[in-house]
Amino acid sequence: MTAMLRAAGVSLSFGDTPALRGADVAVDEGEIVAVMGPSGSGKSTLLHCLAGILVPDSGEIHVDGHRIDTLGEAARSALRRERFGFVFQFGQLVPELTAAENIALPLLLSGVRRAPALSRAEGWLSRLGLDGLGGRRSGELSGGQAQRVALARALAGSPRVVFADEPTGSLDSLAGEQVMDLLVGAAREQGTTVVVVTHDARVAAYADREIMVRDGRVTTPVGTS
Repeated sequence: MTAMLRAAGVSLSFGDTPALRGADVAVDEGEIVAVMGPSGSGKSTLLHCLAGILVPDSGEIHVDGHRIDTLGEAARSALRRERFGFVFQFGQLVPELTAAENIALPLLLSGVRRAPALSRAEGWLSRLGLDGLGGRRSGELSGGQAQRVALARALAGSPRVVFADEPTGSLDSLAGEQVMDLLVGAAREQGTTVVVVTHDARVAAYADREIMVRDGRVTTPVGTS
């Protein structure tokens, strides 16, 4: 297997507070990995470094064999837009847009014309059991429905990697299971690599492998070397 994501000796501090202290991790192509750890352990910071949102103070981040921590913000932004998908705890849908427009947004930003982008969005709404809800805005959706829209938005562009930060944290257990079933099923079908940050063992059970972050360090085996 080829490592799709790799962090080597990654350290990052916020002011005088260290968040990561020489973290090492590798995630294989097509693998689903759960990143676990107590609150404040650095697990979300690690995800943000792997995704090119944050730049570490030291160490290296590689995506598909290419180092990204040395890239400028514009290049990292393009990487996130073109190759990554994101699902956050509260969905972070654009409230002024409809569900279909939210799903289509990354496609539009990547240059897809509006009609085919919305057509693809409608296909994802149907696939995720949201038929007839494409015209609703986020305030008109339940928490589970809104998170499925966020999931469709993350997957609609066929990303190489999906980063999910506590994707079920704001949902009840049934809605959370539905979101994870859909995320894992779609990722398996598309061969997408998935990194899920969670504190919930039920969510971690969907992953191929779990890693633990404590005090800014990865404390469990990290897979490929």
